[in-house]
Amino acid sequence: MDAVILSRIQFALTSGFHYIYPPMSIGLGLMLVIFEGIYMRTKNPLYKQIAKFWTKIFALTFALGVATGLVQLFGFGTNWARYSRFVGDVFGSALAAEGIFAFFLEAGFLGLMLFGWERVSPKLHYISTVCVAAGAHFSAIWIVIANSWMQTPAGYEILGQGLQAKAVVSNFKEMLLNPSAIDRLVHVLLGCWLTGIFLVLSVAAYYQIKKQHKDFVEKNLKIGLWMAGIVLVLQLISADSTSKGVAKDQPAKLAAMEGVYKTAASTPLTLFGWVDTKTEEVRGIQVPGLLSFLVYRDFKTPVPGLDQIPLDERPPVQTVFQAFHVMIAMWVLMAAATLASGYLLWKKKLAKHKIALWALILSVFLPHIANQAGWITAEVGRQPWIVYGLLKTSEGVSPTIEAKQVAFSIGLFLVVYALLFALFIFLIDRKIKHGPKEEAFDETVFRDQI
Repeated sequence: MDAVILSRIQFALTSGFHYIYPPMSIGLGLMLVIFEGIYMRTKNPLYKQIAKFWTKIFALTFALGVATGLVQLFGFGTNWARYSRFVGDVFGSALAAEGIFAFFLEAGFLGLMLFGWERVSPKLHYISTVCVAAGAHFSAIWIVIANSWMQTPAGYEILGQGLQAKAVVSNFKEMLLNPSAIDRLVHVLLGCWLTGIFLVLSVAAYYQIKKQHKDFVEKNLKIGLWMAGIVLVLQLISADSTSKGVAKDQPAKLAAMEGVYKTAASTPLTLFGWVDTKTEEVRGIQVPGLLSFLVYRDFKTPVPGLDQIPLDERPPVQTVFQAFHVMIAMWVLMAAATLASGYLLWKKKLAKHKIALWALILSVFLPHIANQAGWITAEVGRQPWIVYGLLKTSEGVSPTIEAKQVAFSIGLFLVVYALLFALFIFLIDRKIKHGPKEEAFDETVFRDQI
């Protein structure tokens, strides 16, 4: 393999590993704001206990997210120098905003959130929790905006020619609100929220199986399932809007996502299947006209196929098709787990239903798989462009990098990341098994006081 392919593999490795942690931080940040907000309103110490427990898990995911994110920044300079030069003026403003609005906000209040429970007033502590959660969200906002600009460039002009060309911002507002930015931002944040929510549900179900922390389990399951139901519905709406945007701005990506080779009326939607890239056909279960309806709200209008895309500008169809359908399958499984568990909880049968509880325990993996599959769909679906329509991936790699150097670094990354992941699993397992610190309170007395 040449340096371009190996550099892509390396960046996929570092990005994929990094993306395990920020979604958990963002999702848990939302849940912390909810749990501590309920504590502020009700003064029920149980919610303080819950918030304290999840704060410890948040701190672990936050630390790993920062550590693994730094590696990507170095990768831009070592492996993607030409790309960095091309987008540097555009990305500089977005990444600078991330530093100001995200890292400063998180760093300024993280200490108060982690260690200020008994040292500052409850109101100030809650403000610090909200600020840290907002900082985590702001970090995602600016990164997604920068990545969305790569998908649908806007508000720029090109200076220079050939390998010396670079993009500069001509209209900051247009760059910021590029055609795919809002849809992708909403979709990503909802995926992050689901990651945190299903971590909460998984741990609560684990304690239920172990018959531990009864009050903790009850509140986490009830709030977690309600939140899961709401966010899953929002994610479905977001997916519809995002797909319409892809159809308009990146037709080659949508064609690869659904395996549409030939443009024809009543374009079918493939529920699942396999792409035969030699015959350019999809073998699977299809619903005639449904893709046309989802894109155009018309069962007859043809969705543009890959036959309208030059051969050298088509993405790898099999990879994009399968990743997209894996993402959808994960949503279906999350929805099924939420509906089944919610029904059993309503009937007060969930505590004794081990199959449902084990399904919730294992559901922690579903949003992670969906997140990874979603990013594969987005990034591989953009190929062969690194900046859509402006710069090809083969043109963005550093001119002096050698294949053997990249291969060696990939080996080192695999070793280091394996150790980091093992450490993460060890620490989070230890914290979960230790459980929430039991606060000295009597629920009956609390109700009587109210």
